Amino acid sequence: MSPPLIARRRTVPVTIGRVTVGGGAPVVVQSMTNTETADVDATARQVAELARAGSELVRITVNDDDAARAVPRIRERLDAWGLDVPLVGDFHFNGHRLLADHPACAVALAKYRINPGNVGSGEKKDAQFAAMIETALRHDKAVRIGVNWTTRRCASASTGAASTRASSPA
Repeated sequence: MSPPLIARRRTVPVTIGRVTVGGGAPVVVQSMTNTETADVDATARQVAELARAGSELVRITVNDDDAARAVPRIRERLDAWGLDVPLVGDFHFNGHRLLADHPACAVALAKYRINPGNVGSGEKKDAQFAAMIETALRHDKAVRIGVNWTTRRCASASTGAASTRASSPA
């Protein structure tokens, strides 16, 4: 007996590099490296291993200037190896500045992942978030806005609210 199929919500398809997610497209496998992104050799190797294992998108941390400078070199290395797996930049707190200061990074990434809780605080939050979205629009990049389930649960617990519904996968 076959397991029951899960009904999918209707969504708008989005293209990330050569991969389409959403709409009627098949479910896509995304993985994330655990290397220091600034280590071009180790990160490119791990992205290649993940792609060869079936990952269709690979997320890398872009957390500082060294990581942002490394992203275009990682992309070039993958291209030289004939691997066109899209790279997703995972940004926290300083993504607005990194994308502005390192335009080659903004171009080399296929998608930006933004956790709105990690964009800034107070009046700066809206401006920093807007700067990232404007960069994505300028470079025609997809953006994933969302939070990790554990982060959301902890935030809800600290306010006394209960939340058991997970957000969509990162």
